[in-house]
Amino acid sequence: LIDTFMSSVAFPFESDPDLPICLEQTVLVWIPLGFLWLCAPHHLISLCKRTTKKRMSKLYLCKQVMHTTSDSTQTEKIAGVYYANPVLFAVTWILLLLCQEGLRRKEKHVDSATLFFFWLLLVVCDIFPFQTLIRAALREVSDVPRFCLFYISFGLELVALVLSANPEKAATFLSRITFNFISSLVVKGYKRPLVQEDMWDLKDIDTTDHISQVFSSNMKTELDAARVRYQKKLQKRASSKRDKAQKEDFHDGMSNGLGKGVSQDVLMMVRETFLHKKKNKEQSEDYPNSWLVPTIYKSFKWILIESAFFKLVQDALSFVSPQILKLMIAFTEDKTSYAWVGYMYAILLLLVAVLQSLCLQQYFQRCFVLGMQVRTAIMAAVYKKALVVSNDTRKESTVGETVNLISADAQRFNDVTNFIHLLWSCPLQIIISIAFLWIELGPSVLAGLAVMVLMVPINGLIANKIENMKFKDDRLKVMNEMLNGIKILKLYAWEPSFQAQAEGIREKELKVMKKFSYLSSVSTFFFTCAPALVSLASFAVFVSVSPDNVLTPEKAFTSISLFNILRFPLAMLPMLIASIVQTTVSKKRLEKFLSGEDIEAGAVQHDSSFKTAVSVCDGTFAWERDAEPLLKNVSLEIKPGQLVAVVGAVGSGKSSLISALLGEMHSTKGFINIQGSIAYVPQQAWIQNATLKDNVLFGSPNDERRFKEVIKACALEPDLELLPGGALTEIGEKGINLSGGQKQRVSLARAAYSQADIYLLDDPLSAVDAHVGKHLFENVIGPKGILQNKTRILVTHGVSFLPHVDEIVVLVDGVVSEVGSYSSLRASGGAFSEFLDTYAKEQRTRTRSESELLPDSENTDLDTPLEDVVSSTLKRENSIRRSQRNSRFDIRRRKNSSVKKTEKADDLTKGQKLIEKEAMETGRVKFSVFLQYMRAMGWGYTTMAFVVYFIQNIAFVGQNLWLSEWTNDAVVYVNETYPSSLRDLRVGVFGALGLAQGLFVFLGTLILVNANIAASRILHERLLKNMMRVPMIFFDTTPIGRVVNRFAKDIFTIDEAIPNSLRSWILCLLGVLGTLFVICLATPFFTIVLVPLAIIYYFVQRFYVATSRQLRRLDSVSRSPIYSHFGETVSGLTVIRAYNHQERFLKHNEITIDENVKSVYPWIVSNRWLAIRLEFLGNLVVFFSCLFAVISRDSIDSGIVGLSISYALNVTQTLNWLVRMTSELETNIVAVERVSEYIEIENEAEWVTDTRPPKDWPEAGRLQFENYKVRYRPGLDLVLHGITCDIGSAEKIGIVGRTGAGKSSLTNCLFRIIEAAEGRILIDGIDIAKLGLHDLRSNLTIIPQDPVLFCGTLRMNLDPFDKFSDEDVWKVLELSHLKDFAAGLKEGLQHEVSEGGENLSVGQRQLLCLARALLRKSRILILDEATAAVDLETDNLIQNTIRKEFSSCTVLTIAHRLHSIMDSSRVMVLDAGRIVEFDTPQNLLSNKGHFYAMAKDAGITQQDSSTAL
Repeated sequence: LIDTFMSSVAFPFESDPDLPICLEQTVLVWIPLGFLWLCAPHHLISLCKRTTKKRMSKLYLCKQVMHTTSDSTQTEKIAGVYYANPVLFAVTWILLLLCQEGLRRKEKHVDSATLFFFWLLLVVCDIFPFQTLIRAALREVSDVPRFCLFYISFGLELVALVLSANPEKAATFLSRITFNFISSLVVKGYKRPLVQEDMWDLKDIDTTDHISQVFSSNMKTELDAARVRYQKKLQKRASSKRDKAQKEDFHDGMSNGLGKGVSQDVLMMVRETFLHKKKNKEQSEDYPNSWLVPTIYKSFKWILIESAFFKLVQDALSFVSPQILKLMIAFTEDKTSYAWVGYMYAILLLLVAVLQSLCLQQYFQRCFVLGMQVRTAIMAAVYKKALVVSNDTRKESTVGETVNLISADAQRFNDVTNFIHLLWSCPLQIIISIAFLWIELGPSVLAGLAVMVLMVPINGLIANKIENMKFKDDRLKVMNEMLNGIKILKLYAWEPSFQAQAEGIREKELKVMKKFSYLSSVSTFFFTCAPALVSLASFAVFVSVSPDNVLTPEKAFTSISLFNILRFPLAMLPMLIASIVQTTVSKKRLEKFLSGEDIEAGAVQHDSSFKTAVSVCDGTFAWERDAEPLLKNVSLEIKPGQLVAVVGAVGSGKSSLISALLGEMHSTKGFINIQGSIAYVPQQAWIQNATLKDNVLFGSPNDERRFKEVIKACALEPDLELLPGGALTEIGEKGINLSGGQKQRVSLARAAYSQADIYLLDDPLSAVDAHVGKHLFENVIGPKGILQNKTRILVTHGVSFLPHVDEIVVLVDGVVSEVGSYSSLRASGGAFSEFLDTYAKEQRTRTRSESELLPDSENTDLDTPLEDVVSSTLKRENSIRRSQRNSRFDIRRRKNSSVKKTEKADDLTKGQKLIEKEAMETGRVKFSVFLQYMRAMGWGYTTMAFVVYFIQNIAFVGQNLWLSEWTNDAVVYVNETYPSSLRDLRVGVFGALGLAQGLFVFLGTLILVNANIAASRILHERLLKNMMRVPMIFFDTTPIGRVVNRFAKDIFTIDEAIPNSLRSWILCLLGVLGTLFVICLATPFFTIVLVPLAIIYYFVQRFYVATSRQLRRLDSVSRSPIYSHFGETVSGLTVIRAYNHQERFLKHNEITIDENVKSVYPWIVSNRWLAIRLEFLGNLVVFFSCLFAVISRDSIDSGIVGLSISYALNVTQTLNWLVRMTSELETNIVAVERVSEYIEIENEAEWVTDTRPPKDWPEAGRLQFENYKVRYRPGLDLVLHGITCDIGSAEKIGIVGRTGAGKSSLTNCLFRIIEAAEGRILIDGIDIAKLGLHDLRSNLTIIPQDPVLFCGTLRMNLDPFDKFSDEDVWKVLELSHLKDFAAGLKEGLQHEVSEGGENLSVGQRQLLCLARALLRKSRILILDEATAAVDLETDNLIQNTIRKEFSSCTVLTIAHRLHSIMDSSRVMVLDAGRIVEFDTPQNLLSNKGHFYAMAKDAGITQQDSSTAL
């Protein structure tokens, strides 16, 4: 056998070589068998386990038959092998059948990589005997049966290979490594735009639930450890401070004794500054840190290890190609070598490249999935934390900043984890490249290395100069506030001030961005120069060190391809460092938030041994740890089933008491015990963006009977009849399409439905009309209401309800001053009776209406008519909110209950949508969008940039052609000395071309930076400008989150993503064209293959881009709900905690994140699908360029071969990048499309027109309505039907009517928030429709229903344009009874108001709005239910101030409490958009019409009105 082997060892040295038969029959047979034997135990284990019986599929049986039949004895008559091989085969086939069976029994089995590889190896190894037998057969077939048997078995092996790559259930091994399993989705996406329903369900390990659990458990251990470290650090700090203090005392004593005369002050100052610096540093790290990264590592370590393995293999393989290239060049130089050697090298290159591609894509797939999982984990953790966070931590960041944690910061981590392995892979690649370069060029490579090392610190410096997040946060904060308070901005004509504020921050942001972009273009310059400079330095030193060193094509192009490998790690390292620097900022923010304090779990105890429902024992409560307590020494005991009222002046701590009972406040002493579950109605209703029914059910099971009962009791029945979809009407964000009263009733209905044991009602009756309030008290809260057997704590300002409660708690300045029943407190003559005496009038009214309010038990027949009056009047209301109804909303209700439920639901769904699904563009991004962006950049800039980049590319190609000429000198001067003048010329030109490249790229980048900044500025400016000018109706039907998303995500994309992808796209496109040009120049044959490759490339790219772009759109659309839900949760935190619904909200958050991940995951896989196909195309380019080089080796220079192949090796990566960049550019340009969609929304009327009013207009303040009609949108019903009236100068008009009669619409018309459909309004004889909006609005004053305040100082909230002096401001504060409060603040007028005015009570906010009105003091004042949220005392203050200060003005008051308008000159009664009565209060009462009925409900009689007057 050995002889036979030795005789054919000469095979490589023949022109027609073949493997020895001996090798074919032994080694090649044993390789596949050995592989299977090694891997078999893994499969056989499952045979030993007991599993449920599985049906045998046809495919399985087919495979088993194939395996049995393909056993053929493939041996020649060779002594030992003749006996051994058949035995081996037989055993192997049995083993194979067992493996196949074992695989079938496995849970969720698909196919086996082992079996696939076994068949692949077998087929590959049999290719050699295959061609040997054919060669022999060409001469003569000696053994016909064996010959036929071999080919039959080979055919069967091929079939078995194909079958083993065929799936039974899901993706097979082959499909998994080529990502073929997503092809169906890609094709679907090409045929029609994908929708969310096309997305696949997630694997269990990718679901938020699973990831969050793993992450939380790891986070707990890491965070606990970090907290321990932090405590130790604090102790150490404290002890070192003590030691220091002692030392200093000792020194002070010494220095005083010695009387050195050194000025103590100077020493003190030095010490102060030192301590101050140190303190700042300490503050910045004042929380447990350095635990987030270890948590991420522990949670995802396996996927990290797998991806590291693939990366390692890929890195190793990338160095094999240059070596084969070297052999290839040697082959073309040596004309005597056999042709088959060249073909072998070509095939080897192809195989290496294919393997490299497969490994690289597996690595990327794992890294991107890892990034996605990290983002999911962080988002889930932040949400979970937000639900339990304490008020201290909550106060540190606004809603906007918290949302930024899950949008920007989580995304940063996602991006950085995608490339985290480069941290070790880049240095590794650099070291290996240098080692190989040393082999090629010897020590000269150090020159090149020195150049590289110099580059790194330059980039390091540049990477550190970034701090852009701060301005972005500020801008988003301002935008969030502006959009939330947009109505106020419009009513006060304050838009320019806030627009200027936002633009100011934006300018700062752009300035930082420009600085950063300039720095990064410097780094781009260095990096474009890098390969040229490095190769220049190396080659120049190499040729000048010794005359013997001649640059041969082998050396030059092997070095060039190694330098090309070096380019990537060197370009990536600085980018990676920069992105790690940015992520560190995010890490700090996340660590600070996630390690913040949780709300105290034990703040409220639930001890069942107490006899009381609620007890507070000597409790003192503050909002923050170190703050002044707001409630002091509170002791309360409330028995089960009691109704307790809490009364007191504004700011006396009523709402704080409720918060303390909910466990929201910090308890400094004492304790609270509560038995049973809690339902809570906040003072300002929190409504979710869901259907009305969902808002009431709030996660409780649906019980139709109970639901109806609650709806009826809460007077919501008439509202449901008016709402387009009834109970299934969708309610917008923050309840935007409900009136204040409706929101409050829904909030109360939610509590009533929840069937809790204890009800905490924070002034729910203030926002509703008097008669509705009465109805609610009777039917829900009071002694006969549906909650009569529950414990109720009611904060109220309504004196009329007090006689019917069991107990009254009186609060004065945070202290409980008295507790007792109504009669006992009345008799005691304490604070309470004073409180009542102030309201003697109310008192009289109350006693008179007592009999009406609560009929005696015998007198039940009175109850029915009362109920009917309320419901009929409510039914008569014609809701102004009909506005949100589209014409298609008119759904005929099906009274027929036999209709199938689903049908009914579908029918309603059509009408209930107020907020349409976010519009999503589909199909290709229109070319006009690109044009729009280019226009924004400026055409001059755009063309200049392109030209400059083109010249750079010419320099690049020129440099390499020059190099190939240079290397051919080696052949010319083969035995002669190389002339030094020629050498200098070669080096000089080579260097100059390299430098030119760098300069042109630098120039191009600078031009693009300026262009991009210009585009960013213009687009943001237009967007902001337009958003300020959009009519109010747009904000009523668009969730704020959607608008914020334009300012956050889309502007971020325009600022940062588009410039990068645009630049890369231009460079890639030119790079690919240059490469193809060089290959065609070297081997003209290549043009033949170019056309089919280009066609395939085009189709793959079109298929992919269509799908990828749509997946990106789905991603950004499915992100909005995550942020909306998060923002909603943060604002309704107290309610969610009170009802104990954290779990439900967590689940909902998981579902929304999962919906988003469902579109992210296919996007990741589709990228890999594309990459693997393009890499195969690129590998074919390499293969063909080698093949043609071998074919035409006689006619071409080795220098050109080297050039063309080294270029081809590079093309794979560039091709891949080009498609990625094309799709990324298309994807990112969608942001421009989304922004321009909002830029093009129709505006309201002009702010200032040519018709300007006189300077002191309106002087008289006379109002005339002439047949005024209005509708909210064209095609909708009229809201006001021909209003005609004349209001004289300085008249005081009260406007009354049931909810929805058109009261608020009337004020909206005065301010032209809604435009007239017909008729006109004249103010002092000027038609307001002809004026500019700002001229009109700035000359009217309104005190709106919801007091909206903005972040900023108190002064800014009163006077954003700085028109008035401080004196004026203090004066109005005095008039609005806020002077004492403001003077008591540390910063006075500069006191910072927190987001939404959270740090002021609702009453104080209302008084600030009064101060605003006083400051403007125009001749016409509109009060929109302005006193609804304040107690009677404050109400009185406000009314008196208005009477006194606005005596000479025309005042229109929209009233809830009829008392407040009894002294009006006239009262206008509106009903269903018409004036039904308009006269003095006395006349109206004596007419016994509408007004009389309402007054009777409120318990007002004729004599009241006369006393009022």
